[in-house]
Formats: sequence, structure tokens, C-alpha cells
Amino acid sequence: MKLPTERDLGEWQLPKPKSPYNKDWHEIVRVTQKIPFGYAEHPENDRLLIPIVEELEALELAKRHLQQYSYRAVANWLTKETGRYISHMGLKKRVELEQRRKKAITIKRKFAKWLEETLAEIEKLESRGVGAYSEEKDS
Repeated sequence: MKLPTERDLGEWQLPKPKSPYNKDWHEIVRVTQKIPFGYAEHPENDRLLIPIVEELEALELAKRHLQQYSYRAVANWLTKETGRYISHMGLKKRVELEQRRKKAITIKRKFAKWLEETLAEIEKLESRGVGAYSEEKDS
């Protein structure tokens, strides 16, 4: 007989993936020997990887699950859903790499915009002849 404080919590599972992502996945260039999760070797060119849409969409959903669940739980769910193994550390590395790349792209875009604005201001000042000094022309 179970005491009132002991309860059977049952089995817990993450929800099934629903595809809110209507993305166009593209072939990528193979950089290392290992084939990343969500991709397969191109049948005709071993330097290219072709996307596996179901795995990539499940990976996108897994990233959202990481806000609530651990890497280990999400990696286990992802393995069950896709049939392709991914460890919790592999998932963590993949997510962190993508976050670093997004952050770098954001910084570079902001810098490019700032540089364009600065160059436009410089051109405006130069066209008016405004600057630190001006050279006098000998007539």
C-alpha cells in the first residue's frame, strides 16, 4: 500500500513536432568528415551535404523546447522523433555554435550600417568643402 505522499507521476513525453517553419533548406558545403545532424551526404558529390527537412524542422522545435527542458531530455526526444542519434552535448554544441554565428552576423550588420552612415556624412561634408582644413588654390 502506498502512502498518501507517494504518487505515481506516470510517464512524461515532449509534444510531437508541428511544423510552423516553412523554410527552404539548402545544400551546404561539407567542412569536416562528420556529417551534422539534419544533413546527409550528397549521392553525387561527396563535398556537399543535402538537408533532411524532417530532422532540421525537429531540430528547430527542439531549440524551442530547450527554454523549458534540459539538453539531455530534448536530445532524447529528438533521437526518438527522428530516428537519428544526437547526444545532449552534440545538441548543446550545435545550438551554441548557431547562437555565436547569429551574434557575429548581427554585430557585422550593425557595423556595416554604421560605416555606410559615416561614409555618407563624410561625403556630405566633403561636397560642402567643410573639413579640418582647406587648401587654397594659387591663382
